Amino acid sequence: MEGIPLPAQFAALAVLLACSAFFSMTETAMMASNRHRLRHLANQGDRGAKLALELLGRTDKMLGVILLGNNLVNAAAATLVSVITIELFGEEKWALSVGTLLVTFAILVFSEITPKILAAAHADRLARVLAYLIWPLLRGAYPIVWFVNLFVNALLWLLRLKPKGGDENSRLSVDELRSLVLESGNFIPQQHRSILLNLFELERLAVADIMTPRGEIESIDIAAPIEQIKAQLATSFHTRVAVFENDPGNVIGVLHQRRLLAEAFAGEIDHAALRERMSEPYFIPAATPIYTQLQFFRENRQRMGLVVDEYGEIEGLVTLEDIIEELIGKFTSRQSDVGGSLSWNDDGEVLVDGAAGLRDLNRMLDLEFPLDGPRTLNGLIVEHLQDIPEVGVGVRVGGVPMEIVQTQDRKVKMVRLHRPPGE
Repeated sequence: MEGIPLPAQFAALAVLLACSAFFSMTETAMMASNRHRLRHLANQGDRGAKLALELLGRTDKMLGVILLGNNLVNAAAATLVSVITIELFGEEKWALSVGTLLVTFAILVFSEITPKILAAAHADRLARVLAYLIWPLLRGAYPIVWFVNLFVNALLWLLRLKPKGGDENSRLSVDELRSLVLESGNFIPQQHRSILLNLFELERLAVADIMTPRGEIESIDIAAPIEQIKAQLATSFHTRVAVFENDPGNVIGVLHQRRLLAEAFAGEIDHAALRERMSEPYFIPAATPIYTQLQFFRENRQRMGLVVDEYGEIEGLVTLEDIIEELIGKFTSRQSDVGGSLSWNDDGEVLVDGAAGLRDLNRMLDLEFPLDGPRTLNGLIVEHLQDIPEVGVGVRVGGVPMEIVQTQDRKVKMVRLHRPPGE
């Protein structure tokens, strides 16, 4: 470059390297930015965040102008270094080779690695600032970018590839949301994290997964003597009691027993009065998702329902309290819960009721019992052995060694679990 002094050429080279650093920094900052945080800032009126989101919504054009500019300035820098080398050392091959190595080193250090590390560390902040500079470039170079993208899109079409849009890329799956909650650390209290994680499970669980089994439903026989009914109501743990007639499968209504206690003890209640105060039973298909059932409870102003199978046979009972407990955990005031809080003792053992739910055991003891079959420990053991085991029998189910401690009425009553090896 005759007539241009060397200091001016070196200054131009520095400007080209700075421009290359700008494009590299912009590319990394935009692609590494948190779109959800940018959307939150944009909703609060942050202009830079809005521009950044608009650019991310047209990623192909944004990357087109960034890469176009970056390649142009890098090529110009390489050409300028060759010119400077020739002016200083002539057309010696060794000089040109050294010049090529030096400009490659300079681009890597000053225009690629360092800017990208800085951009990755401060992506959200830089994206909001750099968006102001990229927008004018995108508008000015739009015809060139559009022309280049014609060939890019044609190549993608030949390869049968369809790039996802910006909005589609920013959508999170349920599993990704769960991972975000788990990694939230000190930002969300442990109790709140547990509730959020339980929320993700609501659509996966059916009422059959959380119901009280039929054999454990507290109910009264309307055909029983009135004194027996009064005594049963007086000692009931529940405010609502199912009412059957002769056969436990023949549920004819539900009693809100607290409303009856005063009349019952005053001797003013009889079978006719009980029938009069009964409400119609509310039946729920066993496969109903518990989130859907929560909505049904609200719409129908119910707090308890009887779970039925595909043949209309009663399988169990589910209450509004059962669903709420899936969100916030067990209520300590409940007297009739099986198992309560469980933990391994110093010997790596724990004594468990056979009626304990497998989901509760997995949660409390960090186990991995299968959940696609029986819902209780008793059911899992009986299914595994295909028989009612005797006391003292040892078995390994779901990778957990266990010993039968007590059986009663053709059921496994108590089981001693041993911590699985390696935990």
